[in-house]
Amino acid sequence: RDSPPGNPLFVAVGRTWSVLLSLLALPVAVRINLLAAATSAAASGFLFLVAHRVVVGLTGRDGVARASAATSVLLAATAFTVWNQSTVNEKVYTLSVLVIAAVTWLTIRWRDLRHRPGSERLLLWAFFLMALGSTNHLMSVLPLPAFALTVLASRPGLLVRPGFVGRALVLGLIGLSFNFFLPIRAVQDPVINEGDPTCPSLTSAAAAIYTFGRAGCPALADNLTRTQYQPVPVTQRKAPFRAQMGMYLQYFDWQWARGADPSPLPSTARLPFTLFFFLLGLVGLYTAARVDRGIVLYLGVLAATLTVALVYYLNFRYGFSQAPDITDPALHEVRERDYFFIASFHLWGVLAGIGLGWVWHTMASLRSGGPAYRAAAPLLAAALFPLILNWNWASRAGDYAPRDWAYDLLMSVEPYAVLFTNGDNDTFPLWYLQEVEGIRRDVTVIVGQYLFTRWYPKQLQDLTRAPRQRPYEPERGGAPYPAVPPPEEPILDLTPEQMDRVGTSVLAEDLAVPLPGLVVRYPAGTRIDRAQALALTIIHDAIDERPVYFASSAGMIRELGLSRWGVRHGLAVKLEIRPPDEPVPEGWVQGSPEFGGEWFHLPRSLQLYHQVYMYRGLRGREIWPDLATSVIPWQFYALAIQLADVVERSGGDEALIRRLREDAAEFQLLAEGGPRGRPRPR
Repeated sequence: RDSPPGNPLFVAVGRTWSVLLSLLALPVAVRINLLAAATSAAASGFLFLVAHRVVVGLTGRDGVARASAATSVLLAATAFTVWNQSTVNEKVYTLSVLVIAAVTWLTIRWRDLRHRPGSERLLLWAFFLMALGSTNHLMSVLPLPAFALTVLASRPGLLVRPGFVGRALVLGLIGLSFNFFLPIRAVQDPVINEGDPTCPSLTSAAAAIYTFGRAGCPALADNLTRTQYQPVPVTQRKAPFRAQMGMYLQYFDWQWARGADPSPLPSTARLPFTLFFFLLGLVGLYTAARVDRGIVLYLGVLAATLTVALVYYLNFRYGFSQAPDITDPALHEVRERDYFFIASFHLWGVLAGIGLGWVWHTMASLRSGGPAYRAAAPLLAAALFPLILNWNWASRAGDYAPRDWAYDLLMSVEPYAVLFTNGDNDTFPLWYLQEVEGIRRDVTVIVGQYLFTRWYPKQLQDLTRAPRQRPYEPERGGAPYPAVPPPEEPILDLTPEQMDRVGTSVLAEDLAVPLPGLVVRYPAGTRIDRAQALALTIIHDAIDERPVYFASSAGMIRELGLSRWGVRHGLAVKLEIRPPDEPVPEGWVQGSPEFGGEWFHLPRSLQLYHQVYMYRGLRGREIWPDLATSVIPWQFYALAIQLADVVERSGGDEALIRRLREDAAEFQLLAEGGPRGRPRPR
């Protein structure tokens, strides 16, 4: 993963981990998923120590504290989002959760040892981890307010001691220096080099890193400040703050009993569990307060930072499934954002476990002696609720759907094709197939929204020049197309200066774009943005040597007004420029208006559908837990139902039509959540 700011620590750790696990001959995706599991488990290990410290301070019994701490991390690890992000995920968040957990333990340990000589080394380690963790994700610095307030309340003089401050500053600079990975990697000119943060000198790179993007190397500064995504100030609210807190509470409601109700909205079926574990978390904070005011200060401030403060800072739109009465997609997040609160739910699970330990201790105190604890121990079984009720929703066993969807899409296009996709998250699986598994590297995958940047069109041009154009290898992956010679020209003929001058404009006069055998006309007054202008240029310059495809019949092909020349080849839509007076080629069939009226290359589409495509994670699946990604089964539904329609219109086999409709019904059920995950009518 290399989207700006690049997450250099995660890339380096992930690569090292992948190389080490290569001895086990596991697929790379499995190795990185195991990294998520390992870092999450390590985070739980540090929080085990925190929970043990609190409960042993309450009870004075090591055995009771160990059992309570184990209960706490079981609750934390099986909270829905924590578990979900720790199984099949390539994101950076579990590594940041590990940093947060380690900093928490180091700070609390220092609190206990603060009067011993040399104890400040624990704080220096904690500060260094936050600085280093910031090069993974800024989530890693969220313990800083709790860290600073705990030190201030426990030993305020330490913060003004020159020796301590000097060492902390040096360690902070060393931790942040991991960002030098970005320009070092960029200068190697890798295939995927988002942001291209190449710097003219070490000094300019250092200025960008140590001023947090306010000066120095412009490309690196833009990368670090995420200029590409144009973040707005937090004072400019994207949704009312109460709605943003409502989204957090919606996600909190998922954590303890996600499987109790398939609906993503707050549920009365989940409410008893939500209230129970919320109250247990408050009891956990109360327990920490009884044990040590410094510990509860740290845990309380951290909990507030990971909830209210984080909600305010992130400034999200309405959640993906939140406020269904607000129907404008632009007012909603494009997917559920619960993963941003993974550290919050992890911490609250530990606090709830500590609270459960307090209940156990209180019940045992009604009697005396060790047998009293054994008699009250069944109370700890309450910690099994999330494990049981989240199992089917958090597990991703056998889920190859994103990988196989990417494989199917790449196999839909002919050798050396140009393929326009609908967004970066839709493109990451394609890049994984190409760069990790080495499948269909000949295809030039273009993220339309990246064409707005200055660096991306230049990279595309460079990657498609004759020396760097990668060959079509039908033996890798089983593509159904014969070998053809590679193109001799890149996909863009513009100079770098000409690319930079392309911008958004409203046509003052008619524009004619010549394509082979046809001229596409745009009337005066048409608004054409930079991405669309560059896409038209790519199509014009490349179509003589390369077939041009789009990932769907919506998106870029519709924006460019080229839909009438789109012909479906399975999942992809090929741009087939054909003068209107030419006869329809053999094998082309137009669908019924009620199914969109699209043209299909029927023999090719049926070949792809039955002989080439893979459907792992889509056949026989009980639950599709994330409706934001249900576009995958919806695409297969649309393909199956449209194929049934065009086969029927072509006079095809009735048995084939029936099978395709049965497939469509299966994909539709999965897209709606699956047999066990489909929300019930309210």
